[in-house]
Amino acid sequence: MSLKIWLDGNLIDKENAKISVYDHGLLYGDGVFEGIRAYAGRIFKPHEHLRRLYDSAKAIRLVIPLSPEQFLAAIQQTVKANDFTDCYIRAVVTRGVGYLGLNPAKCSNPSVFIIADTIEMYPREHYEKGMALITASVIRNHPNALSPRIKSLNYLNNILAKIEAADAGVPEAIMLNHDGNVSECTADNIFIVRDGVVYTPTTHDGILEGVTRGTILELCRKLALPFAEKTLQRHDLYTADECFITGTGAEVVPVTKLDGRPIARGEVGQITRRLMEAFHKHVREG
Repeated sequence: MSLKIWLDGNLIDKENAKISVYDHGLLYGDGVFEGIRAYAGRIFKPHEHLRRLYDSAKAIRLVIPLSPEQFLAAIQQTVKANDFTDCYIRAVVTRGVGYLGLNPAKCSNPSVFIIADTIEMYPREHYEKGMALITASVIRNHPNALSPRIKSLNYLNNILAKIEAADAGVPEAIMLNHDGNVSECTADNIFIVRDGVVYTPTTHDGILEGVTRGTILELCRKLALPFAEKTLQRHDLYTADECFITGTGAEVVPVTKLDGRPIARGEVGQITRRLMEAFHKHVREG
């Protein structure tokens, strides 16, 4: 059975779901998106995702032609049409069809499409034994250029760092900000554990405020694990007791090596395992 894509109000077979070559989302990366999960038939934290989507759109002066309630109903319709109980959802809003030239005023109608599909970000082995990262030479966008808090369709900044990771033979790269402090990975937030305390960079460090990141902070509170949002430097990562990354697609993945250096003993840490288990239980049982 062909996947059904929700496109501007209609469910269309995947093979026929197309946008115009004059769409400014394609021509200029002018648009926003969200990655969302469904677990056991439930959309995970839909309101948090939709709030970020609408905040991102507002920040680039893009008006989404649906209310949040209508958008959620469209997501649910797409998941149901594809008979998924567990899946990854990509919700995208583009500036719409326009003309050659940057002027967004030439785009009359924003376009919305929703994909529900399966996804596997990293091999199972990485979740069991940990993954290796590098620090990319490409820095995160300056917040006064394009705020990393906007989940836009222009991901070249992240893609260039991802290419560096692939060249180094690792699956992911850490990106620093314009001050040389740790920001995030190309598609994931980063955490460390030091002396029993869980740390993650702040919103001022050039990060996207991940929904999974927020869930981990909630779980730290629930499990009585000390935690803090704090500016981190590479030294903090090199000397950490544990390290892990989080994202909607990736979920929670342990990190055991950075820039060729083992994190502590190069093994998945106890607090990381505890949070991984708590996360998987939380998304299915609430």
